[in-house]
Amino acid sequence: MAMPKYITDIDKIEQIPEEERKKLKQITEKYVFRVNDYYLSLIDWNDPNDPIRKLVIPNEGELMEYGRWDASDEATNYVVPGCQHKYETTALLIVSEVCGAYCRYCFRKRLFRNDVKEAMSDVEPGLKYISEHPEINNVLLTGGDSLILATKKLRMIVERLRAIDHVKIIRFGSKLPVFNPMRIYEDQELLELIREHSSPDKRIYVMAHINHPREITEQAKKAIDALHDAGAIVVNQTPVLKGINDDPEVLGELLDKLSWAGVTPYYFFVNRPVAGNRDFVLTLEEVYNIVEQAKAKTSGLGKRVRLSMSHTSGKIEILAIENGKAYLKYHQSRDGHYGKFMVLDCPKDAAWFDDLPGNEKYWNKPKKKTDQVVSVDELPDTPQKKTVKS
Repeated sequence: MAMPKYITDIDKIEQIPEEERKKLKQITEKYVFRVNDYYLSLIDWNDPNDPIRKLVIPNEGELMEYGRWDASDEATNYVVPGCQHKYETTALLIVSEVCGAYCRYCFRKRLFRNDVKEAMSDVEPGLKYISEHPEINNVLLTGGDSLILATKKLRMIVERLRAIDHVKIIRFGSKLPVFNPMRIYEDQELLELIREHSSPDKRIYVMAHINHPREITEQAKKAIDALHDAGAIVVNQTPVLKGINDDPEVLGELLDKLSWAGVTPYYFFVNRPVAGNRDFVLTLEEVYNIVEQAKAKTSGLGKRVRLSMSHTSGKIEILAIENGKAYLKYHQSRDGHYGKFMVLDCPKDAAWFDDLPGNEKYWNKPKKKTDQVVSVDELPDTPQKKTVKS
């Protein structure tokens, strides 16, 4: 199959009525729009509530006043430009500001502004930092989408990381297995790169972003199989999103299809309170109940998934919400509070850890680790347009 054609002008989407396109155009002036014809083919245009459509087509709710640009305070995690180090053993290299798809719910919408520069074409500062910190045994290449990078650039980064003995795992964060699967199974150089550098002692993982079971097409399964054959391990993470996968039947089907395809269900996330994301938000109680009902419909393989909030202070696992109480624990912790158990009141409208009365007892707002990074929440909130080459 030929590589898909990318579209960055919403006026080119003729399936959307002209009047609606005019309304959506102002949203694309603030938040970048980018999609491809393969992914558009998955949309049922006769269904105004089609979940695939909602994932990539702008919605007017994106202009509502809500949330912050950097809801998890990632600016406080930067140790050098382009490199975050929040948890002891893990470093993030922000290698791309460009995504294959600009998912409308993305928690890093801030990257799609011209006045924000977090991804670095020069990864030297990050590689140097990682080489000097032997506690870091795994590195996540993220952005943006790491697999949007040219294979030649990926090879350079992977080979440099493989030259650092204490880095055992390299992770690619990507939606391309379902958004542009051809980029994976048609690129023999990419598969050879994985084959060379994913071994029993030093593995490459692909952190897939599959949100809905309809994304798991025959082409997507072919891409997943190609990654498996090359020696990569594929896992999946997705937020639970209002109007997209907030149905136990849909979420249960996703868990089944992932496990059947040999993809580990890794995380279900609570959608972060990010600017522009109001239409996708569910309460904590709603998310918990949907996830538990979905898990009841799948095997133990599907039940491996954890429901978590990626909060400033760490990944907070939701163990239960019952009788107005939230039962939580730190699955990851910035301050080393791993496994710390918390019981907090849970108001019906609570949608984030900060909405739970008494949460402030368990964490302190961190300071930025480097003055070289400015929090995007300190920048003026003006419409921005990033030019992206197709």
